[in-house]
Formats: sequence, structure tokens, C-alpha cells
Amino acid sequence: MDTQEALDRAITAWLARAHPTPERARAEWAIQGVALLPLGDRFAAVRMPADVVHAAVASHDPDRVAVCLGVMLGGSIIYDRRVSGGTYYALIQGHAGLVWAYDDIATCLGHGTYLGVPRLDLQQPPGTYWVIPPRYEGDLCAPRSIIPLVALGRSRLAAQAEP
Repeated sequence: MDTQEALDRAITAWLARAHPTPERARAEWAIQGVALLPLGDRFAAVRMPADVVHAAVASHDPDRVAVCLGVMLGGSIIYDRRVSGGTYYALIQGHAGLVWAYDDIATCLGHGTYLGVPRLDLQQPPGTYWVIPPRYEGDLCAPRSIIPLVALGRSRLAAQAEP
């Protein structure tokens, strides 16, 4: 078996274990390409509006955005274009969602919330896809890196709105 294939299987298993019935997650990926996974235990997600992210990285180009987010946040990021205007989700440790104190800047989704998580190979539009796919089990963003990104994006948007 190829090393990358083995790694992808391990990452897929790690993601599937977020679901109370991992086989259901696998079935949803096989049928729909996206599985609804409960947040809060294995990981949580910080919701970032696309316009804020694009302002922060000064680009709308998907490749440039991916590179910038990879450098700035360092972990796994999902993009869902079906949500109004598009939304990025930075995955963080589940326990970080319990103590998240920045909902006024970016909402953290945790216990009681489900997130559409794409199959690992979905890394391009259309639909929900990985901007930065997990590179290993537990490849999550550092919460402390998200706040400056969102604050910068909001600041730039506010500056653009001023006459």
C-alpha cells in the first residue's frame, strides 16, 4: 500500500470517529461526498465569512487564499460556498471551543452543532471542499492565529466602507 494512501485512510478514520457511528460518516462520504459530523469532542470549527477572509489575505483567488490560510492558520480548513457569500471553517481542538471567548469576532461552533465535512479528496469546487485538507490525524488550526486574521479582514472591510 502506498504511504499517502495509508495516511489518507488514517485521516479518514480519524474524521469518521467524530461521528457516533463512523460507518455512517463513511456512507455519507460515499453517497454525498460530505458527512455531517458533530462538533465539540474531536474538533470544533470557527466560522469565518468569505468576505472577511478575502479582505484579510487581500485576494479572492482560491489558490492564493489557500496558500495564505495555510501559512497564517496552519491547520485544516473547509470552504462551503452554499452558505450566503461563502464561509470558511477553521477546525480547532474541541476543548478550545469550550473556552472560546471571541464570538464577537468569529463564531466557534462546538457541542450541539454539526458541520458538513467533505470527503478527503474533495479539494476543489463545486460544493463544500477542503481548502487545506488535514495532513495527519489531529491537524487543526491554532485558535490564537484565527483572531488576528479575522480582525485584519474586518478592519480592511471597514476601511473600504469609509468614504
